Amino acid sequence: MGKIRTVLGDIEPTALGITYMHEHVITHPPASVTDRDLAMESIAAATRELSHFHMAGGRALVEMTPRDYGRDPLALREISRVTGVHIICTTGWLKDAFCRPWTEERTINELAEEMIREITDGIDDTGVRAGVIKAASSLNAITPAEEKVFRAAARAHRETGALISTHTEKGTMALEQIDLLRSEGVTPERILVGHLDHKPDLNYWRAVARTGANLGIDQIGKEKYQPDHLRIELILAMAAEGYGTQLCLSSDLARTSYWPSYGGWGGPGLTYILWRFLPWLRERGLDVQQIEAMVIATPARLLTLNDV
Repeated sequence: MGKIRTVLGDIEPTALGITYMHEHVITHPPASVTDRDLAMESIAAATRELSHFHMAGGRALVEMTPRDYGRDPLALREISRVTGVHIICTTGWLKDAFCRPWTEERTINELAEEMIREITDGIDDTGVRAGVIKAASSLNAITPAEEKVFRAAARAHRETGALISTHTEKGTMALEQIDLLRSEGVTPERILVGHLDHKPDLNYWRAVARTGANLGIDQIGKEKYQPDHLRIELILAMAAEGYGTQLCLSSDLARTSYWPSYGGWGGPGLTYILWRFLPWLRERGLDVQQIEAMVIATPARLLTLNDV
């Protein structure tokens, strides 16, 4: 049976526990990113925040910061060791604005080989291995550079079995992402399409779910985009139609102002889903098994690799 690959090594799927599927713990954004709120560089703050998450019942999260956005595998390993939170690190690249300098002079197979190497052997000389693959698209478009990353992600997935977890810009291009990956031999059940709650359209969610792909409802707590009561209604509707086991929850808290551990009281922090959102789902009628599918069973299924 396959294992889940964390920054501290492989674990059994049954050991994963409650998992957020799209978060950022440490980021060192490139110089083109001038908003310093997006630079999450404090190991001390991350340790505090993940310790609070662990005390609230959280046991794992997928850290979706790729190389072109300042991934820091050694910091993740130290934070995981101190807090006891399983961290799954990503390989791959972000959308065109970030990935193009890294990818435009390389072939699809060269990109795929790097992804495979980071999953099987490790990231550079850190000894930390990635456990998930990232690919991203732009607003209403998949650019040539992004298409190259998607095709490379598919080839790396076929070799390793690693989940492909995507970034959509404001929820757009989800079906196009799935079609592109399918053209490279990926089954939709091994795709997690991110940020779909940026596009709170039940018919759109249904269309994604009908392909067999999984839906990332991963902006929870960000009321400036959508109120959480709307997310609740959409999740309830999807669960009622039998799609609950294709939903994954997270908050994508990629700003220092979202974390109380950085000070300022500006955001929900990593405890919000556990202390507020999941009880809200329970109050609205989802049973414990339905909720645990979204935060335990489905993440464990998706994150399990081949024996590589």
